[in-house]
Amino acid sequence: MAGILYIISAPSGSGKSTLVNELRSFVPNLDFSVSYTTRPPRGSEQNGREYYFVTRNEFEKMISEDRFLEHAEVFGNYYGTACRFLDEAKQNGKDLLLDIDVQGAAQVRKKVPDAVSIFVMPPNKHILERRLRNRSQTDKVDPKVIERRLENAQKEIVNYSKYGYILVNEILDKAVEELKAIVLSERVRRSGKQPTPDECKLIRLAESCLLANSHERVRPVLESFQAAASGPQPR
Repeated sequence: MAGILYIISAPSGSGKSTLVNELRSFVPNLDFSVSYTTRPPRGSEQNGREYYFVTRNEFEKMISEDRFLEHAEVFGNYYGTACRFLDEAKQNGKDLLLDIDVQGAAQVRKKVPDAVSIFVMPPNKHILERRLRNRSQTDKVDPKVIERRLENAQKEIVNYSKYGYILVNEILDKAVEELKAIVLSERVRRSGKQPTPDECKLIRLAESCLLANSHERVRPVLESFQAAASGPQPR
């Protein structure tokens, strides 16, 4: 069954982009929606590859013309997914993957209730902070921006229960296999066909990532953010 819409969200620094790139290299017939944004490019980012970089006026014109499936303002910049990507994927008999934040995901779930939603978490708050600071050295990000991203991560993570699947990205290879299993098992499930033995393995792996089966993995992540919020932690 083509035309499945997959939503993937995560706090900045959780490794979502790497997971998405790995997924796209392994899974065929999966289009990726490149978001529009008003923020400037970082590092080696190119227009039309990581994002479509537009002015604030251009973005607001697209909003007024109802050309977005979802859009949001984050850290003073707009981000949005154009409706045309979903239409084009369906016309070409492909599925579509959206890499969007929790605000955008909530908008998409209202418009497309059968979308498959996946939330990616870091192993804990301290690892997330380390990843952000390491990345900031390359991208020359202001330390105040890192602090805002950590605060935002704490706000975003509490929304994990609104997603169908949960990944904790501690070991990259494991997280990639889980993400592949989710995407491929949803295709099998919606096809209505009898799954093969290999497909049954994918289904079991995907089911282990369902929200209802993820509480034990999620608990230490939540606790690390709660502890960080309540007082200084050893580094």
